[in-house]
Amino acid sequence: MRNPLPDSSCPGLGRLAAVGLAVLTVGGTALAQNTTNAPATAVADGTNQTAVTRLPEVSVQGRVDSLLGVATSASQGTVGAEELADRPRLRAGEILEAVPGVIITQHAGGGKANQYFLRGFNLDHGTDFAVFLDGMPLNLPSHAHGEGYSDLNTVIPELVERLDYEKGPYYADVGNFGSVGAAHLAFAQTLPQNFVSLEAGAYGFERGVFGLSDTFGPGRLLVGGEAAHDDGPWTHPDDYAKLNGLLTYSQGDAAHGGSVTARAYHGDWNSTDQIPESAIPQAGFFGGLNPTDGGTSGRYSLQGEWHADGDNARTRVMAYGFYYDLDLFSDFTYFLTDTNRGDQFEQLDRRWVAGLDASHARTSTAFGHEMVNTFGLQVRNDWINNGLFQTQDRVRVIKFDSATGTYLPATTAQDRFTDTQVGLYAENKIQWSDRFRSVATIRGDLDYFDVTSLTTPANSGASSSGLPSPKLSLVYGPVEKNEFYLQGGYSFHSNDGRGATQTVEPVSADNPSPNTPASRIPGLIQTRGAEVGWRTEMVPGLRSGVSLWYLHSDSELQLDGDTGGTVASAQPSDRFGVEWANYYTPIPHLVFDLDVAQSRARFSSVDAGDAAPNSPGGTRVPEAVGLVLAGGVTLQNLNGFSAGLRLRYFGPRDLTSDGEYRSAATLLLNAQAGYQINRRWRVSAELLNLLNRHDHDIDYAYTARTTPGGAPAFQDVFHPVEPFQVRFAVTAHF
Repeated sequence: MRNPLPDSSCPGLGRLAAVGLAVLTVGGTALAQNTTNAPATAVADGTNQTAVTRLPEVSVQGRVDSLLGVATSASQGTVGAEELADRPRLRAGEILEAVPGVIITQHAGGGKANQYFLRGFNLDHGTDFAVFLDGMPLNLPSHAHGEGYSDLNTVIPELVERLDYEKGPYYADVGNFGSVGAAHLAFAQTLPQNFVSLEAGAYGFERGVFGLSDTFGPGRLLVGGEAAHDDGPWTHPDDYAKLNGLLTYSQGDAAHGGSVTARAYHGDWNSTDQIPESAIPQAGFFGGLNPTDGGTSGRYSLQGEWHADGDNARTRVMAYGFYYDLDLFSDFTYFLTDTNRGDQFEQLDRRWVAGLDASHARTSTAFGHEMVNTFGLQVRNDWINNGLFQTQDRVRVIKFDSATGTYLPATTAQDRFTDTQVGLYAENKIQWSDRFRSVATIRGDLDYFDVTSLTTPANSGASSSGLPSPKLSLVYGPVEKNEFYLQGGYSFHSNDGRGATQTVEPVSADNPSPNTPASRIPGLIQTRGAEVGWRTEMVPGLRSGVSLWYLHSDSELQLDGDTGGTVASAQPSDRFGVEWANYYTPIPHLVFDLDVAQSRARFSSVDAGDAAPNSPGGTRVPEAVGLVLAGGVTLQNLNGFSAGLRLRYFGPRDLTSDGEYRSAATLLLNAQAGYQINRRWRVSAELLNLLNRHDHDIDYAYTARTTPGGAPAFQDVFHPVEPFQVRFAVTAHF
């Protein structure tokens, strides 16, 4: 049996300690900061959009900051660094759980992108939820594994200054993947203090992170880095190792200035994928059936930003470029297709990306009222090389389909193509009176694909799609410390470019014939939604908001990266729900928060494709999130001591369209505590899954064969939550 506690003789931990001591010793003199250096300030606008009307500059610390008179919806907000630091996290991606209603899970190894849930969607790895790093998009279109793939492992949480978020298709500067919501991670450009932190915990967890900043010539320089390792509780350890680095040089201030940021991430891991319930006696609750699953990934980016304010104008220009790679080996059905070599497959994605995001806002008056007009241009081009391959123990091989008696080629599909996206928008804001304002937007987007299939020439070609997206928000504040919101708008997400030109299905277990016709899928899928909300601060110390929302999607159809064919329903779907977010500070240092969200998702007509075997189907959208509850109590920096307790409830979900298969709920209770010993040293601990529940992190329902001689079975397939564990950290500030 593996020792659940960290080994004090672990050489990896020793290396992290040596690196930390070296940085502390050398960096303490080379990049020591003046103790009067104040934290970076930010305008608490919560919108991440250009705005000329200058608001007072504040240091955003938590959701306590008021957004009355600023936000355009009750479901829009900002979370500061202090609140983010007070939240215990199992993995980096859980930083987004600070967004009310968002659930972050994982169904495979730690190096893979998280699974996202929000507003009645299983968003897969990011299909309808847009994420930005200092304005640079994180989502990847036409990705080998899943559309909109968004890997947050490149984020160092300690260097995030604030998180701005919004929900729904109502915002001018968010185009592709933003129908359900968007998160804008703003990173620090300077630190109040340099720091080095070393962490260690159960299941081989060890981590070192540092941040150093100081003046450099006429500007400021920030350097940050992270090295981490984690085995997890799995029978076959994840052995997940990652390296992260960030370098930012900035000049100027909030009115005039610019910055250049370089990021680098590399990860390597094994993977215990989701497992069928019937395999638990064979493999164990934390076991897997294919120890060679896993992958490697990297992302290396450079971005530059420039902004300037005039008396009546504000201009912002951001350009970026990055290289990304992923080599992923997965096995979800085990011996369903090939009873000898198994069903492992490889997905390969290599791409270069370049983009530009520019906006210009100008203030004037209309009918005697203050008005701001903003015009924006967003351009992005991805040069992509991706492929899907049959593998055994990470070696590409020819497979034999036992059901049809046909051979499956080692290369299912391999393509080189470009995915070009162009977005233009114009936004008009008018303050009609002290109590009423409007925001009207028209946005237009074009997606152009030029595909060269290296395996099936008939699937080569070019395709383009365009959509207009009008949006309107009305805000009315009839009573002091209250605002009411009414919104409506259109948005979209892109589909995989290969599906837009495909005429022949790739040869696979789903399509064993080499000449199976394929239906092309639309390049862009339109969505439209509406929302009514109320935000109030009438109770002293309480910020509260309620939203009633609706979202329609023209189609759930998309290309499946796991098979190379089209999946899901071509019919429309409708989702609606209610959200209630609360943040309460009754006395200094003490914070209570409670967020509740309930969603319902339905197809417009019966869908048999996602139903259980021998079922006529139903209208339920499989894996759609329903009830989500998250809350906690936090004691913030009382005589150097801080502590917090957080509860997260992830409600049951339908796993098939007929509702015959349904997941159980997941309940997690986490805690954290820390003590600032003196100006330099701090110790802290995170206690994860305090109740040691054996719940499921995520559930699916499909057919799998767990042994070569066994019978196929349609059943619940799940990935478990990690058991109770403690992680300790020591941090030095200087």
